Amino acid sequence: MSSPGSGMLGGFTKLCKGLAVILIGGHVVVQLLPTAVTYLALIPARTIPFGWNLITAGYIEQSVHGVVVSTLGLLFMGKLLEPIWGSKEFLKFIFIVNFLTSVCVFITAIALYYLTMQEKYLYMPLSGFHGVLAGFLVGIKQIVPDQELYLLKIKVKWLPSLMLLLSIAISFFTPESATYLPTLIFGTYIGWIYLRYLQRKPESKLRGDPSEDFAFSTFFPEFLSFIKSSGLYIGRCTITWF
Repeated sequence: MSSPGSGMLGGFTKLCKGLAVILIGGHVVVQLLPTAVTYLALIPARTIPFGWNLITAGYIEQSVHGVVVSTLGLLFMGKLLEPIWGSKEFLKFIFIVNFLTSVCVFITAIALYYLTMQEKYLYMPLSGFHGVLAGFLVGIKQIVPDQELYLLKIKVKWLPSLMLLLSIAISFFTPESATYLPTLIFGTYIGWIYLRYLQRKPESKLRGDPSEDFAFSTFFPEFLSFIKSSGLYIGRCTITWF
């Protein structure tokens, strides 16, 4: 007989619960002290000398729906990933993806300013855990790619791609897309780079996942991969012919 806490709403790890408390606490802080956003969120024009916001921004949710989604995403995806990766590797993944995503978002914001000369890109407060959540989706894609979601009738391996596609589509109708879209894109890409090339495998003493099932091309629909492969094949045949 299963215990009351062993179902869908139970089994959350202590580390995930602790991180959830940090997310909720960060949200409470910026609600009670709005000026804290200036020091904790990523504001590109203030990142120098406030360099610590490259780390703290990822743990600050400014909206209620943001903290709810991030907390639930952390608990449920962490429930799957942490036991497989181990607590140390799980925490390392979060730190690296969060930090490098913030660095990439900072560079993107500066580039957008110089391209458009709009100061909003320098002073908009960027924060949230959604970059790490995007990286988690890549981790789940790696672990159980062929698992099917019963409600959506799609395989888990397509979740990162569908999330990005939906986010890009929504960005055309939301003026504040710059506050979340770059974070999702870089969180996904950096999560894949880390798992593909850097994550240490204790059992094999190797780094990364070189399998074809986790190649970058697997983020795209299979017919696009087929077209790409066909094009390369035709190109090789043409070169051979001449």
